[in-house]
Amino acid sequence: MSDPVPHRFEAAYRVRFDEAGADGLVRASSVLRYAQDAAWQHGAALGLTRDWYEEHQLIWLVRAVDLALAQPMPVGAQLDVTTAVVGHRRVWARRRVELRLAGDPTAASPAAVALTDWVLIDGTGRLVRIPESFSTLFGVPAADFEMTRVHAASAPEGVASVGLAVRPHEVDPNGHLNNAVYLDWLEEAVAAAGGAPDLARLPRRYRIEYLQALAQGAETSVVAWQPAPGAAGAAASPASAAWQCSVVRGADGVAAARARLTLGPEPA
Repeated sequence: MSDPVPHRFEAAYRVRFDEAGADGLVRASSVLRYAQDAAWQHGAALGLTRDWYEEHQLIWLVRAVDLALAQPMPVGAQLDVTTAVVGHRRVWARRRVELRLAGDPTAASPAAVALTDWVLIDGTGRLVRIPESFSTLFGVPAADFEMTRVHAASAPEGVASVGLAVRPHEVDPNGHLNNAVYLDWLEEAVAAAGGAPDLARLPRRYRIEYLQALAQGAETSVVAWQPAPGAAGAAASPASAAWQCSVVRGADGVAAARARLTLGPEPA
């Protein structure tokens, strides 16, 4: 359903049984899928349907995600999801998505917030300048911030990796590994490295920078580790814990994604 506030779109979701984990709470990857769907609904409501993009040979590709989970969202919960484009540069734009538990009068702040940076590409994969009409259509100001980045770090010697291949059900209509799947892979690698208890903690925050698209069948090596104190990417304070993660394409050793998971309070 559309929101009466100009340039913002609102949709309602229910946390389905298959969208929650063994703890009965929504998976982080499911939150990203809500964000994707709300973004598509928003564009379609303004006439930018998938048919429109196919006709103009244009594709939005996610380059980075900053996702903060603050409150538990159990299976069956009703969620109010709002999305808006909050800034853009020549070839990229940022969406902000907020999720709130429906009917919760105590919910002064969102249960989750996702900032997603998108680039516009053409049918050959080249970056395309965002049409000026989009600024008016979405009510988008020029961005006074930079695209989300994740510090490039190398895994310590001896850290075990998880080998994963892109399976058919993980590929989206654009023919690439869906960006939400990277969160599942990140969590699998963190759990394999002994961090399963951290994945049950709230608040927690994921930052992912997508570097290379992965097609069906691509073999990858996914590794997670905790940086040593004082190292780049290490936890900001003893009250928080941090994990670094990298996804490397097996065919040529090229980095496909870098990620960071932080738990507990962070500096503003």
